[in-house]
Amino acid sequence: MTVHGLPPAGRAVSAAQGSSNARWKMLALLLVCAAPVIASYFTYYVIRPEGRKNFGELVQPQQPMPELASTALDGSDPAPLTALKRQWLLVSVGSGACDATCQNHLYLQRQMRESLGKEKQRVDWVWLVTDGASPPATLQTALQQATVRRVDGSALGQWLKPAAGHALSEHLYVVDPMGNWMMRFPAGMDASAAARAKRDLERLLRASASWDTAGRDAP
Repeated sequence: MTVHGLPPAGRAVSAAQGSSNARWKMLALLLVCAAPVIASYFTYYVIRPEGRKNFGELVQPQQPMPELASTALDGSDPAPLTALKRQWLLVSVGSGACDATCQNHLYLQRQMRESLGKEKQRVDWVWLVTDGASPPATLQTALQQATVRRVDGSALGQWLKPAAGHALSEHLYVVDPMGNWMMRFPAGMDASAAARAKRDLERLLRASASWDTAGRDAP
């Protein structure tokens, strides 16, 4: 009996080897692309100078940003929260009525970002409003430089978490350009605490300088 249509054994082996080589080349390419990100996080999380202590609490494991619906304050511009990726985010959370704690956070966010100098273009300060209340008219000018989005508070609470005994609105949160919540600053921050928090931001920006750039031009 003659079997037709089967390739010679040598050709089959060569094809299998070629497929295997292609997979290894693809894996190597992916590792090369990911190396700067991996290195920067390894530097920040693992290789820490003796005696250095973060002011903010590192979130481990990091929490990926959910596909949470959001809008502008007036209900326009619907977009998923993930549209905020590809920038470092300094985030506060609160009611649109914005009590004294909320206003203090907005002030500190703006000051911390401005104090970063040219690196500020890599950071957005974000206010996530968890209800339908309108902000005080006195905040309108200050908020022109902020990214303000309305979100569902319950859904947001499945992602960002306060420290034990505190409310979500009592902290500032840091989200990396890949959309991971990775740091939480202590409740009750004042100008002195903000200066210490800024040093954490500066270290994060230095550690990510090889792969993170300002703006959201990358896909």
